[in-house]
Amino acid sequence: MLEAERHKIMIGLLKDRPFASVRDLQEILDASPATIRRDIAKLHSSGAVRKVFGGIAAADVVSGIDRLAARPFTENQMLGVEAKTAIAQEAVKLVQEGDALIIHGGSTCHLFAMLLANRNVRIYTNSMPLAASLWQNGSCHLTMAGGDLYREPGIVFSPQAGLPEFYASKFFLGAQAITPTGMQESHPLIVRETELLLQRADEAIVLADSSKFGARARYPIMPLSRIGTLITDEGLSDTNHKMLVEAGIRVIVARGNSELA
Repeated sequence: MLEAERHKIMIGLLKDRPFASVRDLQEILDASPATIRRDIAKLHSSGAVRKVFGGIAAADVVSGIDRLAARPFTENQMLGVEAKTAIAQEAVKLVQEGDALIIHGGSTCHLFAMLLANRNVRIYTNSMPLAASLWQNGSCHLTMAGGDLYREPGIVFSPQAGLPEFYASKFFLGAQAITPTGMQESHPLIVRETELLLQRADEAIVLADSSKFGARARYPIMPLSRIGTLITDEGLSDTNHKMLVEAGIRVIVARGNSELA
């Protein structure tokens, strides 16, 4: 397939979805990861798409400028910084001194975890970017997953490791997409890791900005009934709010500017 044809398909794909991962693009275009990343770099430079962590997003999403958010990733890899910051600040209110927490990867969870960096809490994470930031900028007790580094999702994972010897009162995680059937993710490794970590936490708390309710991803991760609390922004529609409440989820809406920055 010619480069121009690949670029046309990549741009067209974002008309129906806000995000496409490198793995998604590999399968659709039948191209190597190196080719996909070169295409992403060219399209990002031309302004046709936005390069974000793990893939591409529509170019018409405005980027916010927030130093805390940019600490683990470059600014052009961040979407919805203002809404996500409000969600992270709301999530901190659920944490008590001495809590043991599991915190998954993702930009909103990273923002949230950095607000806890110097708190008296124990944090377990499989996210290499988050672990690196907490190591450099925090004093909290940190436990990392063991295994190999999978660079695309930024996760440390070992197929032979099994369940971690860590028990948490709360498991904070993000979502690629939220639908009436449950949460979805675009990377199968994230799905597998989440399934394991859910067995080590009393409550699953999802941090997801309102744009995730219009998205779709390839792999189901868990039903809505498994979510205890969901924190989102003021862009949440009445229909989606009703869907969550009817599923028995405690919904917290972070007040502030809900426009995706």
